[in-house]
Amino acid sequence: MALKELEVLFKQQVDMRRDPALSKPIAIVDLGSNSVRLVVYEGSVRTPSPIYNEKMLCGLGRNVQITKKLPADGMEKALKALSRFRLICEQLQVQDIRVLATAAARDASNGPAFLAKAEKIIGRQVELISGEREAYLSGLGVISSFYKPNGIVGDLGGGSLELVEVDGMETGKGITMPLGGLALKDLSGNSVKKAQKIAIDTLKNAAPYLERLQGRRFYAVGGTWRAIAKLHQAQVNHPLHVMHGYLIRPNDSLSFLEMLEQAKTETLKDIDSISSARHQLLAYGAVVLEEIIRLGKPSEIIISANGVREGLLFEGLDEETKKIDPLLSVANDFNFARSRCPEHGHELALWTDRFIGTLALKETEYEQRLRYAACLLSDVSWRSHPDYRGEQSLNVIGHAATVGIDHPGRTFLALAVFFRFEGIAASKASTEMRELAGEQLFMRARLLAGLMRVAYTISFATKGILPQAPLAVVANTIVLQLPKHLEELNGERLETRMRQLGKLLKLETRIEII
Repeated sequence: MALKELEVLFKQQVDMRRDPALSKPIAIVDLGSNSVRLVVYEGSVRTPSPIYNEKMLCGLGRNVQITKKLPADGMEKALKALSRFRLICEQLQVQDIRVLATAAARDASNGPAFLAKAEKIIGRQVELISGEREAYLSGLGVISSFYKPNGIVGDLGGGSLELVEVDGMETGKGITMPLGGLALKDLSGNSVKKAQKIAIDTLKNAAPYLERLQGRRFYAVGGTWRAIAKLHQAQVNHPLHVMHGYLIRPNDSLSFLEMLEQAKTETLKDIDSISSARHQLLAYGAVVLEEIIRLGKPSEIIISANGVREGLLFEGLDEETKKIDPLLSVANDFNFARSRCPEHGHELALWTDRFIGTLALKETEYEQRLRYAACLLSDVSWRSHPDYRGEQSLNVIGHAATVGIDHPGRTFLALAVFFRFEGIAASKASTEMRELAGEQLFMRARLLAGLMRVAYTISFATKGILPQAPLAVVANTIVLQLPKHLEELNGERLETRMRQLGKLLKLETRIEII
């Protein structure tokens, strides 16, 4: 299946380059309860990358649960932001602009009047989405950015919390509750202790979702929860400062959440990197997450950088495109944007596929996906200075906006390409990266790098050679076959890299001219 997806992805990239209309930018303006945000995406593709991203913390949802009105200063800030966003879209020549409004505008009596002004300024109709639709789009956002997700999605905004079940490509019916950071702060009268009671009582309405959460993943969506995860990363010295796919063990996080609830944040590492407007919401976001952990007993908490906006884009894709592996899609985009010869990355995936098929080493679906993605990413650092290509690969791949992958898998990708440039000796990698990958993925990263080093020595990143030079294990010997007209590609460099590969696998090596 994965090889078929690679073929589809390759064709899509070729078509996009032939027809620029397929990659026209799309803008989404999100009138949220806490922030108003503009994100301009590169086009309607499987994994669109943001061209531009800007937010303003307007606090539209502040006191809405008490006054039932949007605050005047929040509306003024939001309308000014919309004026700026319209100009930005004009300068970026964005024609397709979609505007969403969520909980604050839903719950406020002056919401309709505010949205009328907003539509006049932005020049587009505003879609006021229901809580159920907001949950559905959040679920689609997770589906768009995780491989076969299974669990409950929780989207915490300023005004509300949405819960929805996801299983593969399917979403259930969602539920919305007034447990957003601003809403909970207002309802509790700025009392974290009262907020805990409110959260417990309100989450009783979500009992069916929490029951289905037990032993499954909880996908945390929303800026407050991402801020909490960022602080958690700093406290545990996590080596990859990337939010998407960051995994938190529930039992390990409870004491940390309790510390946030007690407002003991001044001594936390990286606290200065969190906006001051977000500081006051950390405790309330921690309260909600703690109660979900206690009541739902999830196996893992995993952070999603994608939510409603990405779900809206995903909703508009055709069914064939939706089914494409998000990781392979991102890797394919990088391959076309940065590699010398995109076709070579695809040939490398097939070439390693044949070799793995002859090796007495079982490969899981997860490991196969990582191998294919690493092949597509293997040449993205070729423009760097030769002395720094390995280091550049670690930085670019390790911190790329990659989806459909967890942090150990992300580390595997970075290490595989790092070892391709630096050599496959285990000592070349840091202890932190090795531990994050885990021993099995670390070994497989070295193996794939060894294969890449052989492949690039005979193909030098051009298409057409690898299909003529198969590599296979035959009778406990790694055999590379070179056709007669490519005999001159053989030499000391190739023999050395073949021996290194053989040493890693404890096998003999041989180069045959056929």
